[in-house]
Amino acid sequence: MIGLWIAAALISAGAAALIVQRAARGARRQAGSEPDLAVYRRQMAEVDALADRGLLADGERRSIRAETGRRLLAAAHRAEAPFRSAPPGLILALAAGLPLIAAGAYIFVGAPGYADMPFAKRLDEWRHADPSQLTPPQMAAILRALAAERPTDPAPLQNLAAAEIASRQPMEAVQALQKALALAPGRADLWDGLGEAQVEAANGDVSEDAQASFRRALVLAPSDPEARYALARARIAAGDTAGGLAGWRALDADLASDDPRKAALESEIDEVTRTGVLPADTPAAGPEANAPQGPGAVGAPQIQAMVDGLAAQLKANPDNPQGWVQLVRALTVLGETDRRDAALSEARRRYAGHSDILSALDVAAQPPPS
Repeated sequence: MIGLWIAAALISAGAAALIVQRAARGARRQAGSEPDLAVYRRQMAEVDALADRGLLADGERRSIRAETGRRLLAAAHRAEAPFRSAPPGLILALAAGLPLIAAGAYIFVGAPGYADMPFAKRLDEWRHADPSQLTPPQMAAILRALAAERPTDPAPLQNLAAAEIASRQPMEAVQALQKALALAPGRADLWDGLGEAQVEAANGDVSEDAQASFRRALVLAPSDPEARYALARARIAAGDTAGGLAGWRALDADLASDDPRKAALESEIDEVTRTGVLPADTPAAGPEANAPQGPGAVGAPQIQAMVDGLAAQLKANPDNPQGWVQLVRALTVLGETDRRDAALSEARRRYAGHSDILSALDVAAQPPPS
């Protein structure tokens, strides 16, 4: 590895020196053939010729020659300026030496002997980590792999989209949901998710594409609250405040009294009624109870999808004690005590003679501290 770095530094140094050397030669040649210099020299010759023929007074001749000479000197100075700031030899030395200095600094302060961790190994570690401690990009990587392992199941793709949104990657979320809809085009919740991802991709605007997705959701589920909310909001944004408010009020009437979205919707209705414009700090697709909150959050659906994938792997290949420990821990975090107890019972039966594994299972089954 170090040899490769040294070779790359030498090649870079040689290339840099060659480029600077050629540039210096070209600049020196250009200095002698600067177009401005040739023009001013020709003007001085023409002034002398006119004076010799008596067509130009001697005083005018001296004045014109002085001004032309001043411009000639200025043009010559401009032609030489690029290489007056530093000697060409110093520029060549710096160009050749900087890559070598960088390589030396890396050897002394970097980690040239530290082996790279292949992505597959990192992914395996993330799969066996506590899912509640994963970042959204790590969760997205796990769900992307899970979707590849279950190509006919739209659920991993749906949860992948949520993880991509949490990772601030809305276009990737749109692509994941489009793949999910290719598998299950009759699911209104997937069309809702696609609309919401398209809203995110449009920086909060309910775009034409998002409106089309929400309309597809309404065709499949006419009472769908997310689609009704977003389409009414789009009407208000387009200037049809009365029509949008009518849609929101109809939605508010249909929501149950204990629906957590009701209070937020009524607050928006009051605000738009009072000001005539949309509040700037409300989500365009409405509140989602299961969506991750904040740029670094990972929601329960993504964790659930990863846990389901781990359970499927253990069903196909049960001889994986670390996997059983991880499954028990994840189910404990999710609060799925029935599934946790079943997995714990199966793991204890399978590894009855291994005290270290049984101890790890007991620890994994303990609820996290509040």
